Amino acid sequence: MSTTATRVIVTGERRQRRLVRRNKPEEYTRPGQRGRQRRETLSGYGFLIPWLVGFFGLTIVPMVYSLYLSFTSYNIFSPPKWIGWDNYVRLFTNDPQFMQSAQITLIYVLVGTPITLAAALVVAMLLNFRDKGSGFFRSAFYAPSLIGGSVSVAIVWRAMFASDGPVDSGLSFFGIDLGGWIGNPALVLPAMILLSVWQFGATMVIFLAGLKQIPKELYEAAEMDGAGAWHRFRAVTIPMLSPVIFFNLLLGLIGAFQVFASAYIISNGSGGPAGMTNFITLYLYKRGFSDGQMGYAAAIAWVLLVVVAIIAFILFRTQRNWVHYSGDNR
Repeated sequence: MSTTATRVIVTGERRQRRLVRRNKPEEYTRPGQRGRQRRETLSGYGFLIPWLVGFFGLTIVPMVYSLYLSFTSYNIFSPPKWIGWDNYVRLFTNDPQFMQSAQITLIYVLVGTPITLAAALVVAMLLNFRDKGSGFFRSAFYAPSLIGGSVSVAIVWRAMFASDGPVDSGLSFFGIDLGGWIGNPALVLPAMILLSVWQFGATMVIFLAGLKQIPKELYEAAEMDGAGAWHRFRAVTIPMLSPVIFFNLLLGLIGAFQVFASAYIISNGSGGPAGMTNFITLYLYKRGFSDGQMGYAAAIAWVLLVVVAIIAFILFRTQRNWVHYSGDNR
């Protein structure tokens, strides 16, 4: 065999070994490297252990135990007694307060969330086209979100919308006498929705970040084609901002279902007037901690979890019809 042929064979074998190393690098790792990789892997798991302990100890185990309690009759002072599906049957067949609570919660979610998203988007678009003083206005609109859901905000809101509060006094100056919002069954729910809309700062900041990512060339091309402001909004802004809208919509719906502190403070824990602030979370609290029906309260919590999960599933399944991601070839 000639020297040239030998070189060709050796070169081919070397190339084949390099290809094998690229495809299966673990088989060609040096013993020292293997030990270092193993130590790094163990160190990574070591850092994860505290989080895993907290996750399973504070989340998974309590959730599983609450699922078990939902099938029992339990009042804290005596051991749980297994009753099967009785709590769930009672919820949907023999508890009109739960059905009223579910109805009020749905109204709050389905009305308050779209209004909050719309207000946040409008303000974000205004700030997006303003450079001078935009930092001040962003901070001013975002500030309510920093204290959102707190007890102090609910107390101030209750004082503002009381019969002798500044809101009612201001309306009476124009000849409108509502007699207070907090004590009026027809107005207390709108007052709660206004409170949630007022705290749109975090949603606005996310919208503003999304608007900053839209290329200006798209607006310029649409304007050259003769598109007006409304058409540019529908054809450029909404499609390009749809992933951010989906994100804010999902978080807004989940957060609206969890409203508790403001309802508790404004109604003094009663859910009044006429049960119009008796949201599911407040009703769950009263059943569990006021009436001592912890098993029944656990069943309410799991019904709420299933409802939120179904809504999230529907949103994820339908997003392909209206959410447009960059580089998506669907």
